[in-house]
Amino acid sequence: MKFSEVIGQEEVQQRLVQMVEEGRLPHAIMLCGPEGTGKLALAVAFASYLLGEDNAMVQKLEHPDLHFTFPTIKLPSMSADHKPVSDDFIHEWHDLLMKGPYFKFEEWLKAMRAENQQAIITAGESDELVRKLSLKSSQGGYKVSIIWLPERMNIECANKLLKLIEEPPSQTVFLMVCEEPDKLLETIRSRVQRIDVKKLPAETIRQALIERRGIDENAAQRVSRLANGSWLKAMEALSVGTDNQAFFDLFVMLMRLAYQRKVRELRKWSETLGNLGREKQKAFMLYVLRMLRENFMYNFRQEELVYMTQEEEDFARNFARFINEANILPLYDLTNVAIRDIGQNANGKIVFFDYALKMIVLLIQK
Repeated sequence: MKFSEVIGQEEVQQRLVQMVEEGRLPHAIMLCGPEGTGKLALAVAFASYLLGEDNAMVQKLEHPDLHFTFPTIKLPSMSADHKPVSDDFIHEWHDLLMKGPYFKFEEWLKAMRAENQQAIITAGESDELVRKLSLKSSQGGYKVSIIWLPERMNIECANKLLKLIEEPPSQTVFLMVCEEPDKLLETIRSRVQRIDVKKLPAETIRQALIERRGIDENAAQRVSRLANGSWLKAMEALSVGTDNQAFFDLFVMLMRLAYQRKVRELRKWSETLGNLGREKQKAFMLYVLRMLRENFMYNFRQEELVYMTQEEEDFARNFARFINEANILPLYDLTNVAIRDIGQNANGKIVFFDYALKMIVLLIQK
């Protein structure tokens, strides 16, 4: 993959190349930013640049000096004492990455057939990295380790990786792709050079939609605004039958049932959510946060502040007045508490039923 395939982010691209040209390339770089801004694409393109873009093995992402680390799950077929490592899922990872380096975490979970499990990076992975990176470069150049979502390392893995970063093998470059750096050990954050990858400008997304996807001008204009700086959100807006539609339907059902105080139906709603995998549960609640924000902003009637699909906006036309100054902060707090509880493996059905009941009270606040 070449830098020309990355959408926007020219400033970051130039900075990375300049480090190499000026002979001041750090051994550990962390690309930080929101989902969909192209962090993984930048990491893969930079790794290709370091290893030789024209190398056939690099183009196929099969270079022996290019190593990928990513969150994994434990399959039922694995032995009790086996600590899952990236190589257990390298074929699924390679297949997904070759389709393009812009994909959601949920897509990776689906590729692994994760179902209800939460994916992490285990201590077994750090042991594998030590083994792989201790070998000499097969081509006599750099060895590149791309670590996708290092914030999902368990503490044992993080401590072992810290030692590896403190005393890196010769000619090794670590490229971390991170969305929640605050969840990483401070000792790791202090030993990497952080580069913030900002949201994509709407104009950049608009042009990419026209040039790469053949979208007409009007549709590209609306989708680029809706994307709010994320290429993934732009792709979601173009797709049919994605989670976004299912999440919208669940959000509408929640709000209508809560307003009508239909407790029995809300219980069924909570059971539907409780049967989803935890990652999808969290993804839905993040969608709720976004919809709360959009409906609150819709009340201001300023188009430039609203980022909704036409269907979402049609619903907001009558619903938005129920999200106001009196309840927006309690609604945000309530939703964030639910996200926290889900992340701590609380019973989903109980969490969502409690959430739905409290929603009844908050919706009627004026």
